Amino acid sequence: MDYKRFGSKIIARFDKGEEILESLTSLCEKEDIKLASLSAIGAISKATIGCFNVIEKKYYSKEYSGIFEIISLNGNISTMNGETYLHIHCSFADEEYQLSGGHLNAAVVSATCEMVIDLADGEIDREFSDEIGLNLCKFQQN
Repeated sequence: MDYKRFGSKIIARFDKGEEILESLTSLCEKEDIKLASLSAIGAISKATIGCFNVIEKKYYSKEYSGIFEIISLNGNISTMNGETYLHIHCSFADEEYQLSGGHLNAAVVSATCEMVIDLADGEIDREFSDEIGLNLCKFQQN
C-alpha cells in the first residue's frame, strides 16, 4: 500500500495480494484516523461478504474466489472501545458481469484498489445494541 495526504483527504493505493481491511486498519492506526468516510474501486480475487438477518440478529457470510471488478466500495471509519472500527459495504462483478455485494468482511486485491478517504475532525465511538444486534454509532450529548 502507498498513500498521500491532501489536506483532509487521503488517496491510497492497495497492491496485489493485500487484504484491504487489514491494510486499511494499519493505515488508520499509522495516521491516527478516528473518523472518516471512504470510497474505492479496483479489482479483487477473493472476498468474503455478509448479509445481516434482522430477525435473527445474525450475519451470514459467503466467500467468493475468481476475477472481480469492484463496482463500489463505500463505508466509514469510526472507533469502538478505542480501536479502529471499519463499516464497509462492497459490490463487485464477475467475468459474466454478475453482481454480488454486502457487508465487506475481507477482500484480497488482484491488481489494484484505489481509495479516497475523507477525514472528519472528531471521533464517534460505537456500542453494541441488544435490541438491533449491531454495533451502532454512539453520539455523546453536549
